[in-house]
Amino acid sequence: MNDDLRQRWLNKASKVLTIEVAALQSLQGSLSDEFCDAVACILGLHGRLVVVGMGKSGIIARKIAATFASTGTPAFFVHAAEAQHGDLGMITHHDAVLLLSHSGETAEVCNLLPTLRLLGAKLLAMTGKRDSTLACHADIVLHIPVEREACPMNLAPTASTTAALALGDALAVVVLKERGFREEDFARVHPAGSLGRRLMKVGDVMHRDIPMVDGGQPLRDAITTMSSHRMGITGVSNQGILCGCITDGDLRRILEHGDVDLARPVQSMMHNQPHTMTADHLVTEAVRVMEELKVTSLFITQEDGATIGIVHLHDVLQAGLG
Repeated sequence: MNDDLRQRWLNKASKVLTIEVAALQSLQGSLSDEFCDAVACILGLHGRLVVVGMGKSGIIARKIAATFASTGTPAFFVHAAEAQHGDLGMITHHDAVLLLSHSGETAEVCNLLPTLRLLGAKLLAMTGKRDSTLACHADIVLHIPVEREACPMNLAPTASTTAALALGDALAVVVLKERGFREEDFARVHPAGSLGRRLMKVGDVMHRDIPMVDGGQPLRDAITTMSSHRMGITGVSNQGILCGCITDGDLRRILEHGDVDLARPVQSMMHNQPHTMTADHLVTEAVRVMEELKVTSLFITQEDGATIGIVHLHDVLQAGLG
C-alpha cells in the first residue's frame, strides 16, 4: 500500500466526518421550543415511552429506547413492521410514541398513525421533513435539518442517523437530569454491568450475619465464632456496641508466644480500634481502605454506632467489585 493510497483514504474518511459534524452543528442550531415540549411530555408520562422505527432508523430507535430505559424512563422499542402484526397491543393511551423516519414517509411507520391516534397515545416525530406525512400527524415534531448524507450518492443514511442518535441522547440526558437520576439509580438498573458494579454500595454486599462476641466471653468462644463464620475475624462488643476485634492473625501470634489461656476474656487481648465504615460508601472505596490498612474485613456501622454488617475483601473480589 503506497502513501498516495493511504492519503486518499484518510481524506475520504475526513470528509465523511466533516459532513457528519456539520449535521450535528446544524441540529444544535435548530433546537427550539419543540424540544422542550418533548422533554415535558416525557417527564409527564404516566405510561412508557415507545420508540418506533424501521430499517436504519429502527436501529437508532432501539438504541434511544435502551438509553431512556437505563436512565430512569420506562421505555421500549417496537419494530414498525411488527407493530402492524400485533405489537401495537403493547401501547396504551398512557404512553407516548416517538416515531423515527428521516423522510417522514416510511410506509411501515406512517401506516401506524391512524391506530395510534385511536389508542390516544401522544405522538412525537423525529424527522428531516417538516411537511411530511409523519410530521403532519404528530403532536410534537423534532426536526433534524440534515442537508446531505455522507454517502457520495446521498442515499445511505449516515449523517441523518448520526444526528437522530445525538438528538435522542440529548432528550434522554435532559430528562434524566430533570428526574434527578443519580449514580445509585444507575447502579440499580445496571447490576451486572461493570459501570453498575463500580457504583455498588457497601450496604449492598455486606454480610448481615456478624461474627461477634461479648468482651467478657472467653477466648474459646471467640475461636468458635471465628471458625463458624470463616471470615478470619470476630467483633467484640460491650453492651451491644462494637468496641474491638480479634483476628486469626492475633490467634497465631498468641500461639507463637505460647501464652494460650482459652478462659481468658477476649477484651483483654482485642484490638480496641476496629476498622469500620458506613453502608453508604462505595464498594470500591471499601476495597481501597482495606488495601491501605492491610486488613481483609471492615465492620459496617450506623451513625449511632450500631453494627449492621461486615464486608470481606474476598467476597468483594470474587463478585468482580474490587
